[in-house]
Amino acid sequence: MSVTRALLLPLLAMILAACAGPRSVVPAQSTLSTVHERLGSPTDIRFDRNGDELWEYARGPMGMETYLIRAGNDGRVKSVTQLLTEERFAKIAPGQMTKADVRHLLGRPSDQAFLHNGTSWTWRVDLKPESGHFVVRFDANDVVLDKIILIDISEGNGDKESGGGGP
Repeated sequence: MSVTRALLLPLLAMILAACAGPRSVVPAQSTLSTVHERLGSPTDIRFDRNGDELWEYARGPMGMETYLIRAGNDGRVKSVTQLLTEERFAKIAPGQMTKADVRHLLGRPSDQAFLHNGTSWTWRVDLKPESGHFVVRFDANDVVLDKIILIDISEGNGDKESGGGGP
């Protein structure tokens, strides 16, 4: 019986942790105080032009998920949004958007590199079935130069027949 118990306890802990994730937050019902109780401290807090409070939660292995929880002045949650999606990546407009625009759309990057002619921001992404990196490069004036998705073939992704499947 102790073997069964030893196996069930970790499983129960995993199930409870999944229930307490960002998807458990219910717009119009949850408050920021219940969000904090369930999810802990956010990875970032900011405010938008309308005065809404924006809480970011970078989650998942290697930070492949970033949820934005938007709350009004009353502290009640308005929406819960997964920021790292292909639809949101497609909205990045080279030559038109700035760092502030990209930050608002995708949240805080997981990595930043300083280049001789600007900077680049990177997010780890899960594109099912592949994973990889979404990279946005900015010029010296902080305007988007370009964007690219790099598939991580070291994790066994890619076309094995062409040698892209890793070791």
